[in-house]
This record gives sequence, structure tokens and C-alpha cells, in this order.
Amino acid sequence: MLSREEMVARMLGADPTADGQFIVAVRTTGIYCLPSCRPSRKPKPENVTFYPTPTEARAAGFRPCKLCKPDDFYTGHHAEELLIEELVSRVRQDPGNYPNVAALAPAIGVGTSKLHALLRTYYHTTPATLLNRARIAAAQRALLTESRAVAEIAFAVGYENLSTFNDNFRKYSAMAPHDYRLLREQSTFTLILPTDYPLRQILPYLGRDRQSLTEQVCDQRYTTVLAVENPPAEPIAVGIAVTFASGVAHCQITALSTLTSAAKAQLHTQLLRILGLTHHPARFEAQVSSIPDLAPLVAGQHGLRVPLIADPFDALVWAITGQQITLAFTYTLRRRLIERVGEQAINGLYAPPTATALATLLPAELIALGFSRAKAAYLIGIAQAVSNGALPLPTFVNQSALQIERRLLAIRGIGPWSAHYVLMRHYGFLNCVPVGDAVLTAGLQRFFALNIRPTPRETLQLMARFSPYQSLATFHFWQRQGTAA
Repeated sequence: MLSREEMVARMLGADPTADGQFIVAVRTTGIYCLPSCRPSRKPKPENVTFYPTPTEARAAGFRPCKLCKPDDFYTGHHAEELLIEELVSRVRQDPGNYPNVAALAPAIGVGTSKLHALLRTYYHTTPATLLNRARIAAAQRALLTESRAVAEIAFAVGYENLSTFNDNFRKYSAMAPHDYRLLREQSTFTLILPTDYPLRQILPYLGRDRQSLTEQVCDQRYTTVLAVENPPAEPIAVGIAVTFASGVAHCQITALSTLTSAAKAQLHTQLLRILGLTHHPARFEAQVSSIPDLAPLVAGQHGLRVPLIADPFDALVWAITGQQITLAFTYTLRRRLIERVGEQAINGLYAPPTATALATLLPAELIALGFSRAKAAYLIGIAQAVSNGALPLPTFVNQSALQIERRLLAIRGIGPWSAHYVLMRHYGFLNCVPVGDAVLTAGLQRFFALNIRPTPRETLQLMARFSPYQSLATFHFWQRQGTAA
């Protein structure tokens, strides 16, 4: 339910995440388009009428655009999206089939520039990053399951020399390959932090709710409980204690049963996400620092990353709980929810709430905790959808940002703000804007010295200057306002 102003803003910004929410019909040409359409010249807002779907636009006498092909989109023919999703899936499954970045574009029959554009639009990444991440993920799997030498594994996943492999493994794993292999036997490991890692900002963020039931910060130590798959048993709660020292983070696993190598790999990955180590802000900072009026955003905040929420359902709970209330009250509601549906796991901490546990509640039980009637219904409905497979979050792993957003928006209670929050805070997509976020709009007003807070249209226009790193810019604005969700 977007206002006309919001639809105009998304049209002018060629926002692909608005595709499927409305149709843009241009009276001067008689053509209707998707909001993401990029004609040689954007229509003037006064010449545009918005319709819910192509059906209404055709009934009004408009014909479909041959550039963006809105009818194909609405009948599920997302040709480009399917093409790039297929490539991403193949690369992640067997990166050794692609000797270099130049081999990616011909694999799907497009040019290099087109491949870059597709990956930026649908995955917020570059071909080089996609290939390197896939290679390192494949190497991690091999190190934990095979006895081959490190060099042999490096060559098998596509690297031509061991030095480049070691550098990239450390960059994306925060560990050396040999140390990562030791996860098979050990319950401790050490992460190598980047030289610009902003511990003085990350630790306060992780401890932002001082009464949190799922994570605690004390001095230089961070403790939390995470749920991992540990076949053949059910998922189990595992404690993680992280002690920060000079340039490193020493990690101690505490589990009530023996963990498989795969379970330890899950813990390692989840911890990288929580500590904001899955993405590197250097390119964003270089881009912003080169523009005089934007450079102050990163001043004093160099190295700042977006800490991610490890579990996708927990990210949804955060998003729904935090809709249109203060952060302090969000913390309170989340604690009450965890006390109601959770069980203490290790060291007095709880694992995040599960969909299975939440799906058994009645709306009245959540209302009694302080949730609004609408939020109670939304949370239980989403928990039931996850539990019964209607919202299969684990299958989203290879899907594009736009595909995931469409799946989320189809669920009652998830709007554009919540969808972008989850895309940014769990899936780690780098170019998201939670339009309507009160802290973001306040930050933009202060940063750009505006008389009033920006409208949704103005928010998109201002944030477009930080593309393709709008998620990082958003987190910087949150930090500068002293309020990061």
C-alpha cells in the first residue's frame, strides 16, 4: 500500500524491488512499464498514472513496454533473473569449472558488462567476488571432509597459485586453511580480524540490549547461543564465547553433545556474520571518501561493517517486532517472547526463538506480552508458514535479492521496510534501503542539513548517491544517530 509519492520515487529511481507492487502507465506514450524500467528518458510524474497490475493498465487503453516486458514479469517469466540465478547456483556448486572471471559471462551467453549489471541488480555483488566466495566455500567443505593436501584443494577449486588462495581464504574465512581444517577435532578456533576492524563500535552494538537473553558483552568478551544442525539429532543450541585480543578473536564452543564438522562449520559461518566479517567496506569507503559532501559519513567510522543476524527466522522476528515502535520497546518485547517460547540453553542464555515453538501460540498469548493484535497475528502466521514449508527459508540460499523480496512480500505482515531489513540484516545484500525507517530519515535530515525529514521519494534520491552500497550507508546513518536496530 504505497502512496503516490512513494511510487513516483521508486519509478524515478528505477527501483527493481518495486516490480510487482504497481504498474507505471505513461499517458503521453500510451505505454505501461515496470517501476524498474530504464528508458532513455524518465517520464514526468504529472504524465504518469499508477495501476495495481497490467490488467488495469490494459483496460485503460495502455500497451506493454517492449523494453521491460511487464507482462512477462507478471506471468512469472523473469528471464534475466532465472538466467543469473542459474549461473550463481552452478558457480557455487562447482567453482572449479570456471578458471577465471572471463569464463562466467559466456557460460550464460551474455557480455561482460551485462554480467556485471545482472549481478549488481540481483545479487549486489561483482563477478570476481561471486567466484572467490564460491571457491573459498568449496575449499572449506573439502578441508573438513577430505584428506587432500591444501595445495591440491586450492588448485581444484580454481586457484592457480597457493599464495592467492591463502590470501583469499583468510579474507573470506578469517582463518588460515590449515587452522580451518583443525575444526574437525577442536572446539576452539581463532579468527584473524582485519586491521581496520572497528571493535570499539561493534562490541557496543552487540551489547546494545544490556538485558538481552540471547547475547551478552562483558569487557572484551562476547557470549551468545546459536542453533545448528547436528545430524542425526535435531538442531541443538551451542554456546559461543568470543574473547577479543590484539587483532584476533578467540572463540570457544560449548556444546552438550559431540558436534559434527558440518555443525562447527555452521558455527564458524554464523559467527562471521554476527561480527560483520562477511563483507569488506573498503570499496564503499573509497567511493564515499572521494565525494566531498559524502565523505563526512565515514569519517571516524572507518572499517564499520554491518553485523548480521545469524538465523533468518530470528531476523523476521526482529523485523516484525520492531515495526513502528522504539528500539527500547523492541528489546522488551523480544525478551518477553524468548522467555515465553524459549528454554535456557547454556550459561543462562537462550537460543533465538524458533518457528516451531512460536507457531504453537495463540494470538492472545502474544497480546498478553504487549504485542499488538496485528503483530501477534503476523508473527504466528509467519512462524506457521516457516514450520509447514510455505516459507522455506533454507531454500533461499541461491536466490536473488528480488526473488527473496517477492517471497517475503507475499507473506501477510511483511512490507517493504521489513523485507529490506531482512535482506540487509540477515542475507547481507549490500544495496538495500529500508525506506520509511525513522532513524534513517532523521540521519539524512541531519547529514544533509534539511529543514524537514525527507519524504520516501527524497530518501531514495539521497540514498541513490551511495549505490551500490546503500546498506552500508544505512548502517553508518544508524550508528551516527546512536540507534542501530
